[in-house]
Amino acid sequence: MPYSPLLVKPMKEELTSIGFKELLTAAEVDAAMDGATTGVTLVAINSVSGCAAGMARPGVRLALESDGKHPDRLYTVFAEQDLEATARMRNHFPDIPPSDPSFALFKDGELVHFIPRHRIEGRDARQVAADLTNAFEEFCQ
Repeated sequence: MPYSPLLVKPMKEELTSIGFKELLTAAEVDAAMDGATTGVTLVAINSVSGCAAGMARPGVRLALESDGKHPDRLYTVFAEQDLEATARMRNHFPDIPPSDPSFALFKDGELVHFIPRHRIEGRDARQVAADLTNAFEEFCQ
């Protein structure tokens, strides 16, 4: 059952305020991912969890503020809120169990890097940022 939109609004805005496009429906996910067949796309699976608040969202902010390479597109779905969109996004990496928060990096439409919850939880934002930055350096132009 989804959370109150009022509760998740600030959590969503943490990502949309730094350039992520929020995908709310399966149709929006389809359109976004159909258009992401060239270049690099970062997808953030957002969550109400403590590790999303303390590590994932601050970590991706740090990674995107860093000098260096960055993805061409930034998309986000909210796991406990936008259920249809999240389920459709997870179809793009079907062999990976549901994990939120998490990050999926696609290059030319193909999943090339995934950071699941267990690689976010128990770490600090700088460590998450370093993982993302390393992936950006490897896969972004």
